[in-house]
Amino acid sequence: MNRLSSAGRKISWPQRYFLRAALALAGGIGLLAPLFYARASYAQPRYAKNASAQKARLPRDRVLERGVELERDPATGELRTRSAATPGADADAPSSAAVIRSRVELVQVGCTVIAPDGTRVRGLVRDDFRVLEDGVEQPIASFDAAETPASIALLLDDSPSIYRELGETREAARSLTGSLGPEDEIAVAAFANQTHLLLPFSRDRNLLAAALASPELTRVTDTSQSLIYQAVYLTAHELFAGRAGRKAIVLLTDGQDSGLGLTWDPASMHARPPAPNVLAFDDVARELASQGVALYVISTEGRPRGMSQAWLAEHQREPLVSPDARRAGMPLYSLYLAEMIRQVGGEIYFLREMGGLAEVYRRIALTLGAEYTLGYYPANGTSQPGWRALGIELRPGANPSRAESWSVGSRVEHRAAYYVSSTP
Repeated sequence: MNRLSSAGRKISWPQRYFLRAALALAGGIGLLAPLFYARASYAQPRYAKNASAQKARLPRDRVLERGVELERDPATGELRTRSAATPGADADAPSSAAVIRSRVELVQVGCTVIAPDGTRVRGLVRDDFRVLEDGVEQPIASFDAAETPASIALLLDDSPSIYRELGETREAARSLTGSLGPEDEIAVAAFANQTHLLLPFSRDRNLLAAALASPELTRVTDTSQSLIYQAVYLTAHELFAGRAGRKAIVLLTDGQDSGLGLTWDPASMHARPPAPNVLAFDDVARELASQGVALYVISTEGRPRGMSQAWLAEHQREPLVSPDARRAGMPLYSLYLAEMIRQVGGEIYFLREMGGLAEVYRRIALTLGAEYTLGYYPANGTSQPGWRALGIELRPGANPSRAESWSVGSRVEHRAAYYVSSTP
C-alpha cells in the first residue's frame, strides 16, 4: 500500500519581499476584486469591491494527498483510493473512512457540434443524435442542452516553472466565470509536489475571488517536483464523485510531470512492478473516464510542430505516443497531455498562440455553454468492467419541419470511450 506524501513549502526572504510588493501593487490595481457575474452590473467604487473580497472567508485549504493510501486490486488491476487508518486504531476493525462507490447504470456523454465555419451549433434536440456503444446504437434516455449547472475545477500548477502565469490567472478567470451561468459551480486547487484544495465547489463568486487571491497562489514553491497527474487524479476522485451533468477540470500547466516516469515506451503508462500501489497514467485516465470528467489543458508551452488540430483529429482512434510522433520532434510531455485528452475527452490549448489566458478561458466557457449531455442505459449493462467505445453521430432528417443546414459538414466532438469500474 502506497501512502501519498505531502511535503512542506519554504520561501526565502528575497522572495517574501518581492511577493509583498507584488501583492501591494495587485491590491492597488484591483486584482483582488471579487469576480461578479458578467451579465450583472454593479456601480460601486473599487474600494468597496476590495472590502467585499476581503470579507469572503474561505474554508481552510486541504491537502488532498494527506492521509490517502493507494492499493491496487490484484484481480482487476484497478487502483483503489482510501483514507489511511487513524494512528492507534484497531487494525482489525473495519475502516469507516474507506471510500465506497456505487455503480451508476446511466452513462452520460458530453458532446459539442462544430459547424464547418468553426462555430458551435446550438438548439439541437434529442432526435438529432445517435449514440453508439461498441458500435451498437443505444436508446437515448436523457438529454440536456447545457441547462443543468456545470461543475468546473480550476487546477493550477504552482511549480516555479510557470509562476509568472499565476498572476494573470486571477484577472483572466473573469473571462471564464463571467461567461458561465450563476448556478455553475467552481472549485480551485493548486499543486506542485502536493495538491491544495483552496475552494470546494461553490457558486459564490466572492469566494472564488478570495481563492484566486490566496497566498497559495502567490507563494514560490521550493520544490523541483510537479506532480501533475497525481493532482488530476485526486481532484477527479475527491471532488467529482456523485456529481451529474457537465463536469470538467481546467488544468494550467507546462506538462512536465515528475511523478509517473513516462517515457517513449507506451508500457510506461501502465502500472509496473515492483511497486504496484503507485499511481500510473492508466489509473488517471480510468478515474476521469469513469467519473465522466472532461479535461481542458492550458499548456504554457508552444504548440509542437505537427500537432495541429487536424493531426489530433486524424489520430483520435490511436495512441499519440508513437515512433512517428517522436520522429516529428513532438515533446513527450505535450504528447501525454494530448493522449489523456484523447482518452477522456476535452481539449488542449497552447497559451503562446492564444493571446493570453483570458481568451482561453473564454473559449472553454463557450464550449461548455454549447455542450449537449446525452444519457443512456447500456444494453449490455455495467456488470463487466473495462473500457467501452463511444460514438455520437448526427441524425439528419429526424425532423423534416426544421431547417437542417447545420447537418451538412458539421462534426461532433466527444470522448472516445468510458470506463466501467469493477467496484460495486
